[in-house]
Amino acid sequence: MKKTFWLLLGSVLIFSCCNRPATATAPKSGWDTVHEILKNISAPVFRDAVYDVTKYGAKSDTTYDSRPAFIAAINACNKNGGGTVLVPAGTYYMGGPVVLKSYVNLHLEEGSRLEFSTDPDDYLPMVLTKWEGTECYNYSPFIYCYQGTDVGLTGKGEIDGNGAVTFNGWHALQRPAMNRLRQMGNDSVPVYQRVFGDGSYLRPCMIQFFGCKNVLIEDVKIYDSPFWIIHPVYCDNVIVRNVFIDGNNYNNDGCDPESSTNVLIENVEFNVGDDGIAIKSGRDQDGWRIGQPTENVIIRGCHFARWAITIGSEMSGGVRNIFIENCKIDSCRNGIYFKSNLDRGGYFENLYMRNITADICHWGMINFRTDYHGYRGGNYPTQFRNITIEDIACNRVDSVGIMANGIPEAKLHNITLRNIDIKKAPKATQMQNVVNLVLDNVTVNGKTVTGENE
Repeated sequence: MKKTFWLLLGSVLIFSCCNRPATATAPKSGWDTVHEILKNISAPVFRDAVYDVTKYGAKSDTTYDSRPAFIAAINACNKNGGGTVLVPAGTYYMGGPVVLKSYVNLHLEEGSRLEFSTDPDDYLPMVLTKWEGTECYNYSPFIYCYQGTDVGLTGKGEIDGNGAVTFNGWHALQRPAMNRLRQMGNDSVPVYQRVFGDGSYLRPCMIQFFGCKNVLIEDVKIYDSPFWIIHPVYCDNVIVRNVFIDGNNYNNDGCDPESSTNVLIENVEFNVGDDGIAIKSGRDQDGWRIGQPTENVIIRGCHFARWAITIGSEMSGGVRNIFIENCKIDSCRNGIYFKSNLDRGGYFENLYMRNITADICHWGMINFRTDYHGYRGGNYPTQFRNITIEDIACNRVDSVGIMANGIPEAKLHNITLRNIDIKKAPKATQMQNVVNLVLDNVTVNGKTVTGENE
């Protein structure tokens, strides 16, 4: 009797376990991981100590070099354990780069303005930097921090790079040095031998945090950059928030997180002469040598004019786990642009994008390009996979509405486009070499897109 009872009880338990509700183990969507990423992103906290640059000799006078006073205040703040280096209202001339250090928050009060020198010699000696995805020694970025921890650039003041005066003209002169640097990267020339600077015409970027942890850029207004504007390289835990960026010079990318992890870009106004946001991870062999991807990036609430969001083209270290939502695009060259070429290698995976409104996108609302210019051998195509783009509305495209063009050697995998409406375009789509393409409620020119070239 006892044996029969235990056999019956065992049968009941087995039946019960096998019939639990399926919802208990329902799979998560990509967006469900955002809150986990946000746990690793937080603003640095600074000590209450305040170091006023005017107490160190800074003057609101564009004929007087206040840079030594800024450096003295930053050094004192860092030496004493950190705090805020305060820039009161006024206009301050910087006769060279401002070099930030750990535990320092450079805070620009409303009404303050930094005017940077237009003399290239003022940005020497050279520093370790990255130029279009390749490591080298070159002119210092105008605001630079190397391997700092808990660093801030905040406040409602303004930063003027005066890049149009001298540096913008270097674009026409840079090609010999640019080609030499790229060849050095391809040949794995030791970085200490990649020395540029005077006579090379490789423009410095505006703001670069190199190998830093816990970075905050908040509220500032940035104008007239000589090159890329905000460039976090090899960083972890970066916040760019409530910033206004206006730069119309050549290659004035707004924000280029490169080989960086746990990045939040939110509520930023971009009016720039090149990509608003460009996500990167190194160029060709130099990117493979380092092998550090850009991952866990959240972009939300941003406003783009002239250029919008790009992935690449220097992405050889890989890009993954990118989340973009609730953004607005005005009249721009591109909407969301994935660009790589047949030399780049690497991978791009796990992008989720939703709730984007766009007015005009001249080059396309969604564009996957795998043959971006500049490749030579063509032996290392990039892998694209696991991309979901949904809830997109665009008024007009002046080329092809949606382009998704893989190549036979590297097809695009697992692309989902859902609830997308492009009201007007000369051609609806151009798609080829895509594996597992899902089109769900996609319309161009009022017609449902089927996936075939139209």
